[in-house]
Amino acid sequence: MRRLVFRFLVAAFVLLTLSRLGLSLWQFQRVHDAGGLWPVMFGGLRIDLSFLAMIVAIPAVLSPWLGHRPWPTRITAWWLRLAWLLLVLLEVATPQFIVEYDTRPNRLFVEYLVNPVEVGSMLWHGYKMVVACSLLVLILLGWFGFGLLATRPADRPLRWVTRPIACLLIFAVCFLAARGTLEHRPINEATVAFSSDSMVNTLPLSSLYNVANAIEALRSERSSAELYPHMAVDAMNNEFRRSIGLDGPPLDPRYPTLHQQVARRPRAHPLNLVIIMQESLGAQFVGSLGGRDLTPHLDELGSQGWMFDRAYATGTRSVRGLEAITTGFLPTPAEAVLKQPRSQRDFFTIAALLGQQGYHSRFIYGGEAHFDNMRGFFLGNGFNEVVDRASFTNPVFVGSWGASDEDMFNELHKRLMADGDHRNFTLAFSVSNHTPWQYPAGRITPVGDPASVDNTVRYADYAIGKFFEQAKQSPYWKNTVFLIVADHDARVFGASLVPVEHFHIPALILGGQVPVKHDEHIVSQVDMAPTLLSLMGISSEHPMPGADLTVRDPDRAVMQYGDNFGYLKGNQLIVYEPHKAAQAFTYDGKSTLTLAPVDPALAKEALATSLWPSWAYKELRYRQLGKAPGVP
Repeated sequence: MRRLVFRFLVAAFVLLTLSRLGLSLWQFQRVHDAGGLWPVMFGGLRIDLSFLAMIVAIPAVLSPWLGHRPWPTRITAWWLRLAWLLLVLLEVATPQFIVEYDTRPNRLFVEYLVNPVEVGSMLWHGYKMVVACSLLVLILLGWFGFGLLATRPADRPLRWVTRPIACLLIFAVCFLAARGTLEHRPINEATVAFSSDSMVNTLPLSSLYNVANAIEALRSERSSAELYPHMAVDAMNNEFRRSIGLDGPPLDPRYPTLHQQVARRPRAHPLNLVIIMQESLGAQFVGSLGGRDLTPHLDELGSQGWMFDRAYATGTRSVRGLEAITTGFLPTPAEAVLKQPRSQRDFFTIAALLGQQGYHSRFIYGGEAHFDNMRGFFLGNGFNEVVDRASFTNPVFVGSWGASDEDMFNELHKRLMADGDHRNFTLAFSVSNHTPWQYPAGRITPVGDPASVDNTVRYADYAIGKFFEQAKQSPYWKNTVFLIVADHDARVFGASLVPVEHFHIPALILGGQVPVKHDEHIVSQVDMAPTLLSLMGISSEHPMPGADLTVRDPDRAVMQYGDNFGYLKGNQLIVYEPHKAAQAFTYDGKSTLTLAPVDPALAKEALATSLWPSWAYKELRYRQLGKAPGVP
């Protein structure tokens, strides 16, 4: 057992060190700019000592007593072989994961494993060569590990007087190595974080360590209060209410953000609502927003409605965008509320609110609606109907993630036509703009490699243009408010604590009775729902903290980037990292953040905003209440 532990430790240290060195050389410019190679390698050594000590602790401590017996040796060998395979698997997967998500494998890796069919199809169609090479490396290193960690050799038995001494010494070494420090708190990922580049800060970690941390975090509902500075609950609520424009006592002390919203333009017959959420359509692709001019149809539509030039997503995952748009809820370091246990029933959504107004609410999605628990959350919180790939009739194209965008729009048009005069709300979510970049042939003229994000964006824009050309000629156009909004950017990365430019997304409200204007104020996804209600002519009581943009301009955006929280107000960005004080930056509106003095008042406002959603979720303070006054 002692020889197996020693062999494993040497092999694992070599593997992780070489992998870390290779990743650092691959990303050398960012590593250099962040502070150099030494913090990465030294921090990695500390993390590896800690994590590997945890892996080998039990067999190492027991080895003086059992190392000379065959069966404990075989168990140890197979345990260390499993650990070796996991280490190799995660390190092999790391380069492609960094390409996709600009970080080492983390909880996203775990969440995708819950959906093996979709992810397997995506890998097969989009990354055959990467998968083949990775499998080859995995097989070779796995074969090496299995040979190195043989099950036959047993240790030489120790004398009885020596065994307790050796056991205590090994325990002390493993304990100190696992703890990693003599300070009050044991070593963790924050200990070895040394730069403002979030990706570089993950390089000292091993990928298995990072995934293990993610699994541990997923076992509990993470709270902002565990990560960011303390603020008393009453002070937090008072500051947060002030920041969102609520004065005086709350309508109900149990629900601090519950308030009466009066529609700017009341209507005898409120309008219908369609929200079109576009997968991964960042502002970087949209010409009218300073992007690469890949969306001529969306740009043209932008001149016919209310176009927001500076709208920002709240996160980097689809569930985060769905959370913000459908519930108006602010982001937290935990998973979005679509997947959290306390929000599966009676959590506030605009579908539930509109249901009290006599609306029929549906969700249309080209993929499988069980993905990310969309079906369960929506049906548990006000949606009457979920229409996914299985319900589509004769789709023209089905890729790895489901039916194409035009199939989704065809289904949307068909159902809007069938609604007639019935009040309805439809949330439609596209899938095409996602790796491995699949779309039907003959719709666009590809530029370069057809299977690229640029060409898929062109196709997504084509589908948008085709749908609205049809919608404008349809009877539902004049009595419907449409919102086109992205869930997040295609790939969010950058050498900053919060890469603000990659949270910039298109958001456009249009329809037969929507004002035409370009809005240059900073707005967030959470402002969309209150604004839509006002444009529809619906007055109501609700807990949404977002602004009705027909009444006031908040000039702020909220962004959750992993465990980092960003609060952009005007040109000032406040960032909270875990267990650190606020940092402030001046943002030039494009891509440059410059370190700036911290404004205490703004830092307090940002802190209250970061803490409030976790508190509201945990204490069930964001609920769907009873029927709205005056509703038949």
